[in-house]
Amino acid sequence: MNAVPHRERVLVTGSAGFIGGYVVEELLSRGYRVTGLDNYSKYGPVQKSYDEHPDYDLVVGDARDVDLMTRLLLECDHLVAGAAMIGGISYFHTFAYDLLATNERIIAATCDAAIAAHRQGRLKKVTYLSSSMVFESTDSWPSVEGDQQRVPPPESSYGFQKLAVEYFARAAWDQYRLPFTIVRPFNCVGIGEGRALSDVEIPSGNIKLALSHVVPDLVQKVLKGQDPLHILGDGQQVRHYTYGGDLARGIVLAMESSRATNEDFNLSTAQSTTVLELADMIWRKCGQQHPLEVIHDEPFAHDVQRREPDVRKAHEVLGFNATTSLDKTLDEVIPWIAEAIQAGTI
Repeated sequence: MNAVPHRERVLVTGSAGFIGGYVVEELLSRGYRVTGLDNYSKYGPVQKSYDEHPDYDLVVGDARDVDLMTRLLLECDHLVAGAAMIGGISYFHTFAYDLLATNERIIAATCDAAIAAHRQGRLKKVTYLSSSMVFESTDSWPSVEGDQQRVPPPESSYGFQKLAVEYFARAAWDQYRLPFTIVRPFNCVGIGEGRALSDVEIPSGNIKLALSHVVPDLVQKVLKGQDPLHILGDGQQVRHYTYGGDLARGIVLAMESSRATNEDFNLSTAQSTTVLELADMIWRKCGQQHPLEVIHDEPFAHDVQRREPDVRKAHEVLGFNATTSLDKTLDEVIPWIAEAIQAGTI
């Protein structure tokens, strides 16, 4: 691994979040100095394995605070803009307006501060975390970089706002020459995603769960004894479940690469998996001996039936491949969720 030039410092907004935690770990492992910014609005105060790392400084603050962001960025070489109000499918149906309004304020403040810091300081580039949901309305697959500007706009407020993030990035370059890279993580799976402060419990068959993504949702239901297992829709929804550590590696590669300047990348495993296939894997890994039976619940309005990325650009430009299989990922995630259930944190 090459040494980081001049001990570069990276500001990671949303550093206490799900993907943010993996990104901080990846940066520290590569020798960067990292400043994390988080207001703990989603999970409340959380402990991370790197909290006492000598190259990590945490600032408890709000990414909507332009003055704070500018002060921090004046001392940074890179910004990984990950702060956002975000959650699983039920989350962005429950908080449709709040997601749009809050995340617009975050991205506007982020760009304001980055533009100022790029002019006055040493900030080289902003790496923006977008989402696979920018392709929400596509009717052709796999989704290639550039399709987001050719297909109809997303129908959900969350997908629409993530597309707006990409427009902010390009507009800040067009007017102020603020260099950017856009990355789109696909269906992050990993450890560290707890119950959000704003989560409410919703019924799923005979069990109530806090709002969550599909993997922790299904694992919890199986571990709590739900049989038959309740899933949303027909279970044929296609996803690309990608390990958080792989995504973090791709994000940092995109941040580092000069070839990534003013480019966008899908970051994902190449493996397609249906929700039914996922449910069956979880069922067996949780120790169930008899065949899986399911009950099909009414799906949410914006439950995209197929999310399938083209991953060639990230491979060709960044040398990135997501190498951790879903099977191996679940072997890590299921025991973690079991412990979190016992601890009451999920």
